[in-house]
Amino acid sequence: MNKIENLDNAVIESFASQLRGVVVMPSDDKYNETRKVFNGMITKHPGMFAMCVDVADVVASVNFARENNVLLAVRGGGHNGGGLGLCDDGLVIDLSGIKFVRVDTSNNTVRVGGGNVWGEVDHATHVYGLAVPAGIISTTGVGGLTLGGGVGYLSRKYGLTIDNLLEADMVLADGSLVTVNASQNTDLFWAIRGGGGNYGIVTSFKFQAHKVKTVFGGPTLWPIEKTDEIMNWYHNFIHNSPDDLNGFIATMVIPGPPFPESLHNKQFCGIVWCYTGDMNKAKEVFKPILEKNPIFEHTGEMPYPFIQTLFDGLFPPGYQWYWRGDFFNDLNVEARAKHFEFGSNIPTPLSQMHLYPISGAAGRVGNEETPWAYRDAKYAGVIVGVDPDAKNAEKITNWCKNYWEALHPYSSGGSYSNFMMEEGQERVMASYRHNYNRLLKIKKQYDPNNLFRVNQNIKPRN
Repeated sequence: MNKIENLDNAVIESFASQLRGVVVMPSDDKYNETRKVFNGMITKHPGMFAMCVDVADVVASVNFARENNVLLAVRGGGHNGGGLGLCDDGLVIDLSGIKFVRVDTSNNTVRVGGGNVWGEVDHATHVYGLAVPAGIISTTGVGGLTLGGGVGYLSRKYGLTIDNLLEADMVLADGSLVTVNASQNTDLFWAIRGGGGNYGIVTSFKFQAHKVKTVFGGPTLWPIEKTDEIMNWYHNFIHNSPDDLNGFIATMVIPGPPFPESLHNKQFCGIVWCYTGDMNKAKEVFKPILEKNPIFEHTGEMPYPFIQTLFDGLFPPGYQWYWRGDFFNDLNVEARAKHFEFGSNIPTPLSQMHLYPISGAAGRVGNEETPWAYRDAKYAGVIVGVDPDAKNAEKITNWCKNYWEALHPYSSGGSYSNFMMEEGQERVMASYRHNYNRLLKIKKQYDPNNLFRVNQNIKPRN
């Protein structure tokens, strides 16, 4: 691969002149600010940023990378844990200038730019009483979350984000622009619903939105010593609940406000709930939850965008992050014991473990209908080591790895790709399971030279 710094200046100047957006080079004053991503642990040094503002900019950037044999990365919201929106020495195509949200109330669909974040989508759809299933942090990029799958508060009611993707516009490795949907380029449409950024750059998404305006939810906390009891109860309760009720379970520390001071810096087993059904029945639905006597609960009725931003303030950009994930079919007694052991020794106040239920609507999609191969799993789990101080990077990384290694024997073997760092080809293959060969075939057809490789990569074989 060529490094950008080794290219002739005239080549770079010619490329820059083709863009409506700007090019940012290492010599520019704003370079260091531009190369920051959500995870402060990532310190890559790209050779150039193309700050794209339209599809033509993306096409020109893809052609430049291919023709000059330079490494290419694509950045949307910049939340990727492994920093796969950046690369060293190569070109980063930044989509943050391609933003628009257009709501069509005649069919409750939403068209969204490749550079949008979910908070912008929620803001635009909420006024119409609509929502698109997404994650739990509003600053997450639409592109990265969608292409990996999209697990969140609405998964049990309306499925994963990819289950609500109707169409996308993509720039392919040869520089062509295609539209993919259920009747056009159907192989690519299948591949991007979980296959990540392997197949091209999505410049716009079209989603099915749903009637969600107000939800009833919030956190409930129990002492960490009750982990075994609460996890056992939760496993049986959540998967037998109506699709309207969702809630992810966690081992966690309360870091500080807005929680009461008496809870600060203590370990808990917690569940964050979200109910989308009849608000008049919410108290009845939550009755068995409150009968488990949480030592803290703050549940109530709220606008959907509020629950989507509940944790934004705790996780601003720039903190140190290390995460590992797995799918799980059960919460057996051995796994619960590991959750108690590591949940009792969380190294920093923001480090935690989450288990997101995969049941209801998300579990009723077939394992081959999308690349997301674990519809039969009960949970997508993630362990995150988080801290604002770089001095604690090793501490949070080691805790996360040790927690993961202790739990992995009880897992289904693969991970939700959005919960992975750079973990090697075997983990990528395990995460796509029986769908990997089909993804590989499509990759070889549309990107045989693996231009789009800075991702959870599906490597085409010769």
